[in-house]
Amino acid sequence: MISSFALALRQLCDLPAEEEAKVNAIAFSETIKRGEYFIREGAIPTRFGFVVRGLFRYYYLDTKGTEFTKGFFPENNFLTSYTAMKAHRPSYFAIEAMEDSDVVAIDYHHWHSLYAGHPCWQRFLLALLEKGYAKKESRERELLVFNAEERYLLFREQFPNLEARIKQHMVASYLGITPVALSRIRKTLSMTHT
Repeated sequence: MISSFALALRQLCDLPAEEEAKVNAIAFSETIKRGEYFIREGAIPTRFGFVVRGLFRYYYLDTKGTEFTKGFFPENNFLTSYTAMKAHRPSYFAIEAMEDSDVVAIDYHHWHSLYAGHPCWQRFLLALLEKGYAKKESRERELLVFNAEERYLLFREQFPNLEARIKQHMVASYLGITPVALSRIRKTLSMTHT
């Protein structure tokens, strides 16, 4: 598991061998069962992770118990509520396993010591934050500019085969529509492609 994590790190920054050894020494493996949480809403995060196998969903919960899916994170993605972790405050969202998953995790305090020790970690964090910011900017545009059918088609393009791994109401939540509206869109699309 650590090897796929190290490969992901190397893709984001030039990682000297001695720094790779240091991060491997503080990284640990976790198995998170379907329905369990990597981070619970309202909890102060103490670690971040990397998905080796499995699938996670970030979601917000309103006062009525309605879930709003922020995003899906399959294999080779980092998991974090970074702002909450850095500020040592409760996370506004939850990160839930949609499948039995394997994660490589790092405790934030160990990470902070590593980060202060070598400039490669600053480059890594910058690359990770830039990637997250680009995703956030793209997502905002989708929600503001595209209609529901266009968002659904884009979802299928961005996450091929993911639809078979998650429940329909979660896809609808991600798209900002009801499950009934999603069924209608699917039906319309299937009729136009027959």
